[in-house]
Amino acid sequence: MITWLSPDDPPERFPPHEAALRDPPGLLAAGGDLKFERLVAAYERGIFPWYSPGQPVLWWSPDPREVLLPREFHRSRRLEQTLRTRGFQWLANRDFAGVVAACAAPRARSPGTWITPEMAAAYCDLHQRGLAHSYEVWRAERLVGGVYGVRLGRVFFGESMFSREPDASKAALAGLVEHCGALGIDLIDCQLPSAHLRSLGSRAMPRRQFLRFLQPA
Repeated sequence: MITWLSPDDPPERFPPHEAALRDPPGLLAAGGDLKFERLVAAYERGIFPWYSPGQPVLWWSPDPREVLLPREFHRSRRLEQTLRTRGFQWLANRDFAGVVAACAAPRARSPGTWITPEMAAAYCDLHQRGLAHSYEVWRAERLVGGVYGVRLGRVFFGESMFSREPDASKAALAGLVEHCGALGIDLIDCQLPSAHLRSLGSRAMPRRQFLRFLQPA
């Protein structure tokens, strides 16, 4: 059975990862809140929130975990051409709230969004406290793509990305990968698999291995 959390529970109170459900796969707990202390405690344990409007906060620990190692990032010839010719400028944290809002906006293939106002506010709070970051692509002073997430130690926990021009989100991720050495990032957590991420080099990592990596990182 799923574990229900109360807002009054200690922030670190999460069930063991082995208690995550198989259906839906990876669902670990429900309830609680998105306060700073609980979010930090969750990410330190490899747990992330993901839920739809009208649902309680749902907490996930999927097995396997989708990850991207910077050295395994795949830069296609098309992406290389885009980076050379489109006039993109890569910046960090210039407009964090703008990136979150763009990620939350309806899309042609997905008119709904899981980035509720409550979620957006929680991550903007994390950003103001120095833990959430956006990696952005600009062209002609216009924000055209980006990715945002939480950075703890040597891990960047990616949350969402967006494009307003072809390949702009890929360019944002490419810029992040290029700067991982300087940022001290050894692993990018992609949470769940997708064809888009796989085309960029992400792969499945057993949860046990992911958690072993997370401990010292």
